[in-house]
Formats: sequence, structure tokens, C-alpha cells
Amino acid sequence: MFYHSLLSDWNHGNAHFLRGVVGELLARGHDVRVYEPKDAWSLQNLRKEHGDTPIAGFRAAYPGLDSIQYDPATLDLDTALDGADLALVHEWNDHDLVRRIGAHRARVGHYRLLFHDTHHRAVTDAQSMAAYDLSNYDGVLAFGGVIRDLYLSRGWAARAWTWHEAADTRVFHPLEGTEREGDLVWIGNWGDEERTAELHEFLLGPVKALGLRARVHGVRYPDHARKALKDAGIEYCGWLPNFEAPQVFARFRVTVHVPRRPYVRALPGIPTIRVFEVLACGIPLVTAPWEDAEGLFTPGEDFLVAQNGDEMQAHLKALLADMDKAQSLAAHGLQTILARHTCAHRVGELLAIYGELSA
Repeated sequence: MFYHSLLSDWNHGNAHFLRGVVGELLARGHDVRVYEPKDAWSLQNLRKEHGDTPIAGFRAAYPGLDSIQYDPATLDLDTALDGADLALVHEWNDHDLVRRIGAHRARVGHYRLLFHDTHHRAVTDAQSMAAYDLSNYDGVLAFGGVIRDLYLSRGWAARAWTWHEAADTRVFHPLEGTEREGDLVWIGNWGDEERTAELHEFLLGPVKALGLRARVHGVRYPDHARKALKDAGIEYCGWLPNFEAPQVFARFRVTVHVPRRPYVRALPGIPTIRVFEVLACGIPLVTAPWEDAEGLFTPGEDFLVAQNGDEMQAHLKALLADMDKAQSLAAHGLQTILARHTCAHRVGELLAIYGELSA
């Protein structure tokens, strides 16, 4: 598996799913090797801001998981792919590495090779995605049907499958008996101005209007964003290791989901990893509008949907005032995750795709 980073989740949401898939494959007895560039920007930023303490935390949270760090200029693919049955290459890799691995597969030919796309660039930066040479790949794993269809309709790949993200329930699960510290928590990055207006409407405004005790975790918050949080009475607590999110969710009574604009407008059906994480932790969720075009969940039963800031305020007020309603909503969402959306389910899907290719 060639990915940006297994070790670091600093501004790197793909780490959760990758860790969960690797853990599940190992638990089933597979031999898994994860390659990440030694100069991965996520790991560099993590160490620059927090040292190696989060790496030690990762190793404690995910015993048995590790990666092989490499220099792209000296990576020996014959050694890296020796004995492999299946290789996955993530779309955060540079174009040259993607091409090199494809050429190696064409020359050696003993393994199946899949490209894994978990981003909105197929819509927002189509020129860059079209430049990937996937001619020697068996196909694409796309994290939503709309992305899968783009690869096929634009001729970027001959075969593509929908492979949604999911929750790693070994780490993300409800924690009983934790003392509450506040009303609402939101874990997410400011978003490179892709959801600034939405955060004001669906998070800052309702929190301020209701006078909630609220906390936000995330990175890339410019000065104006931190000031806006302070004005809304929201405590900003910076970056949080992703594997610590379950402990934080357990300390609050409700959370929200505010998707980035490209997902809402151009990528219906793709909820992003945070929805899976939240529901797996058993905390009531209210989300800003997004279209569940692929029927992953049951809106209104797994979570509530607010069409505007006033509805968000009303939903939050109702959940905080009615413990039974909040618990029922959280329980339904959790059961949906356990029934259909764990990393174990996704590994089963991956192995079925491998079986299809091998046949």
C-alpha cells in the first residue's frame, strides 16, 4: 500500500481509514506493508508542531501497525513489491510514482494493482487527475459513486468500483462513564475557505445564539477564524490526534457535521470520514445539508439534517433538552455503522474485488 502517511493524521483525514483497513487485514492474517515518503508534509508538520509525542500515541493506539518510510528518488520497486498479490496506490502520491508503479506492474505482472481516490479533485482539479497514467492499473477504488462514474466516463480508467470510507470500530466506539465537559464539540479543520460561510451559519451562529459550552479542534485556523470562534464563545483547542477523538466525543452531548462545499455541490453521496467516526462513537449528530444519494444512512433516524442555521439551532436545542431523543438518535446511527460501515466491511469488499480480478 503506497499512501501519504500511516503515522500522521495532521490535516490528513485519510489516515483513519488507512489505519482501519491495515488493522483489519492484519487481523485476518494477511501480510501488509505500507510505504510512505519520509518527507510527507503531514508528518513534517506534525513533528514541527508537536514533536514525536503523537507518534508514540499512535503506536499505543494501533499496536502492530507501522510503515516503511522511503526516499522517492531511491525507492526500489522490485524490492517493495516482491511477493505482492495486491497493491494499492493512493491519489495523494505524485504522478511520477503512480506511473512508475504502473510500469513495474506491466513489466512484472504478478500482482493486481488498484488506484485509490479519496478526494474531490476529480471534480475540482480534473486536469491534474487526468494526468495520472493508470494505463497499467487494473482499476480504481473511488470513495463515491460520482467519482467512480467520472473515471469511467472520462476514460481515465477501464474499470472502477465504489469503495466508501468507513469507521475503524476497534478505536472508534462509545466510551461509557466519561464525565461531560460541555454541550457541543466539533472536530475539523477550517477548510481553506471551502466552508467558511457554512461554519458561521451552522456552527458559530447556533452556538452563540444558544449560549452553548462548545469546543473546536482542528488546524489551519487563520486569525480571523480564531477571532470568530472567540466571539461565538467557542473554545479553540488546536490539533487533536485522530485516535483521541472518541474520548473527546464522549465528553460532549452533541456534535455537528459541516461538509466542504465541493462535496455538497458536486459530490452527492459522499459524506467524508467524519460522519462514520461520529456515529461509531455514539454521539448525536446534526448535519448541514448534504445529499445521501447512495443511501448509506437514514437521515432523520441516524442523524438530523438542518437546512439552514435556524434549523440547526432548533435541532441542537431539542436534542440538548431531550436526553431520550438524543440517545435514540445516537443508538440508531451506531447500529447503522455496525451493520454496514466498518473497516471490516470495506476489507470484505476489497477482497471481493481482488477475487473478481483474479478470476
